[in-house]
Amino acid sequence: MRNAQGALWPVSMIKPEHQLEDETVRKIMHYATELSEQVARFKAHTFDDLSAFEALLAQEYSATKGGAKGNKTFMTYDGLKKVQVQVSDFVEFGPQLQIAKGLVDECLNEWAEGSHEYIRAIVTRAFNTDKAGQINRAEIFMLLRLEIEDPRWKRAMEAIRAAMRVVGSKTYVRCYERDSWDGPWRAVTIDLAKA
Repeated sequence: MRNAQGALWPVSMIKPEHQLEDETVRKIMHYATELSEQVARFKAHTFDDLSAFEALLAQEYSATKGGAKGNKTFMTYDGLKKVQVQVSDFVEFGPQLQIAKGLVDECLNEWAEGSHEYIRAIVTRAFNTDKAGQINRAEIFMLLRLEIEDPRWKRAMEAIRAAMRVVGSKTYVRCYERDSWDGPWRAVTIDLAKA
């Protein structure tokens, strides 16, 4: 058997538990590879089938289903099964974000004078980075929803919007089913971690 350094070893010199581990991993990897290929084929067939359906709709009505971003829901006639196609953008923030942080800090320094330090922490955490060095996007988007009339705040929100850059997107297909038309939807799990 070949070892991790590429050298060949006689099987008689390899411990039985190492042989069994090797055999077990190879067996699992064989099934995992087949399953991965099957999921890839399923995804390709799903997009082909949905595209063919949409082409028929476009031909029939001279229109397309859903928006340009691809967010669409397809449902069975009885309302018990549905397939959702969702597109998620990957957003990065440019250097304008630091300008926005400076403007927000100016506002906070003035507004929080005499206030508890927790107020500053709530807003400042939006600009903190996580372990991977990523900005907390949800918190940044929360700041954008606040209606504050201060001109510095408005400039800060403009800087945040200018800092946002879509650097890619990913399309997801999710399948759901339910037992009755008013029952809760259950996801049809394809993710190994959730199966």
